[in-house]
Amino acid sequence: MTRIFCVEDEENIRELILYALKSSGFEALGFEEGEAFFNALKGELPELILLDIMLPDIEGTEILRRLRMNSHTAHIPVILLTAKDSELDKVKGLDLGADDYITKPFGVLELISRIKAVLRRSSPQSSDIITFKELIVNNKSRTVYAYGEEIVLTYKEFELLFYLLQNKGIVLSRDKIMDAIWGFDFQGETRTVDMHIKTLRQKLGTLGSIIETVRGVGYKIGG
Repeated sequence: MTRIFCVEDEENIRELILYALKSSGFEALGFEEGEAFFNALKGELPELILLDIMLPDIEGTEILRRLRMNSHTAHIPVILLTAKDSELDKVKGLDLGADDYITKPFGVLELISRIKAVLRRSSPQSSDIITFKELIVNNKSRTVYAYGEEIVLTYKEFELLFYLLQNKGIVLSRDKIMDAIWGFDFQGETRTVDMHIKTLRQKLGTLGSIIETVRGVGYKIGG
């Protein structure tokens, strides 16, 4: 049974979410603060985390940052739940590695649908290690090596590179990349993709040229 952790300090909202999750066939545990949540992670890990941004002890964005910095939890998909709906808040959450972003108030059916979509996208891939030219990308350890030297990438930069390598030789549109990596129709638009491609090329150095721009369409790796 798929296990989901919900970190939400408002009891009414938390109980509603837990009821909806259990009614939909998920195993669900709720936490009203970050400390209790991190203690629970010392046991069995969840397959997905619902995370409120405004919490009494630790901000949700700080929890997300810690999750992405820890190799044991970096792979767990996270959906942010928040009353904040400005573009800046969304960008901050996405850049820290959130897989989706739902603004309160939200409908239960929408929540369950978004959870299932994120779980589908985050399902294990057939290969954890991809090599291309002098590049080695390990999805399990989330490490990247170019010419034997480790390249440090942000969470979304790694996801983007691995996705491009998985689809080697295929031209991927900006919209398709946006949907696969950021997971939903985010109004930050495709400039987010272009910005991440630019920084990714810079970090890869001479190997940055493996990411080809296909004018008017998008990007690809290899032919």
